[in-house]
Amino acid sequence: MAEEQGFQEKTEKATPRRRQKAREEGRVAKSMELNSALIIVLGCSAIFLLGPTLSSQLRLMMSTTMANAPSLALQDPTFAKSWTDSMLTFFTVVGPVFAVMLVIGLTSNIAQVGFHISSKALEPKFDKLNVVNGLKKLFAVRSLVTLVRDTTKLGIVGLIGFYAIRAEFDKFFMLPDMTVWQIATTMGTMALVIALKIGAAMLVLAALDYAYQRYEFEKSIKMSKQDIRDEMKDTEGSPQVKARVRQIQREMARNRMMADVPNADVVITNPTHIAVALKYDSSLGIAPIVVAKGERLIAQKIKEIAYAHDVPVIEDKPLARALFKMCDVGQAIPGNLYRAVAEILAYVYRLKGKVV
Repeated sequence: MAEEQGFQEKTEKATPRRRQKAREEGRVAKSMELNSALIIVLGCSAIFLLGPTLSSQLRLMMSTTMANAPSLALQDPTFAKSWTDSMLTFFTVVGPVFAVMLVIGLTSNIAQVGFHISSKALEPKFDKLNVVNGLKKLFAVRSLVTLVRDTTKLGIVGLIGFYAIRAEFDKFFMLPDMTVWQIATTMGTMALVIALKIGAAMLVLAALDYAYQRYEFEKSIKMSKQDIRDEMKDTEGSPQVKARVRQIQREMARNRMMADVPNADVVITNPTHIAVALKYDSSLGIAPIVVAKGERLIAQKIKEIAYAHDVPVIEDKPLARALFKMCDVGQAIPGNLYRAVAEILAYVYRLKGKVV
């Protein structure tokens, strides 16, 4: 009854074609939170590892600039060249960190969905500007679930951030006794440790989110049995059409085969069930060729054409069965049948007074 009403439950896994179509439309299982978490964790790890080198390079740049400020002011009153050189040095120092983050972002995306550029995903969709549809989505159950999920994740990350900061809180009381450089180093280390702890929590939540996104994606591209049948019709054609095509192909092949029967040298029969037409061209020096063969009605048709065109019809049950079983149309006879066929051809040639 459901099928008659044009509705079927989508219970079947998506076919490769459905997946490819969804991919071309930009619909893939992807978690943006996983990208962010990886960038935070691995980016902070890169900063933690490269921190001593970065800090020493930046410290050297600042101290050199401050120590040579009077001479620089005389040489470059506008400080344009000094500013350009400082920015160039700064980006040279922090460039490796930016490069690491860029590689992390690209690798994370490619690992989730592979490398694919979808032009359809970039096309503007004006239906998204529809206010009514926007309000429907706003008050939909899915939106409520998303709100609860995101609020829960934010609460978890905030709680972990609170405990991470509280664990480092005792170090704040040591700051008044430190030099400026020690304060900067301590604050930077504390910030990195806190960011790593929060990033680790985000990474766990992002992995769960990625699993959820995959579940939702697989659910969204599921197909009904009717969808699969319709896709098969689109790609391969309906069974009725394919059967008709095969029938036409068989008829065309049979007509070509029948057209070669008048040129045969002999037709060997079973006598009523099988007929095999052979042709031998001595000028080519090859074995006799099967130009037509068939059973029952086709065999009768081959014999009728042979009689109409004075092609000899010879009854030899074992040879006819062997030729029918072992040879296809257009194929030379096998070597173990040479002798038997040669005897029949010699007999036919004697009847016709033909010299081989």
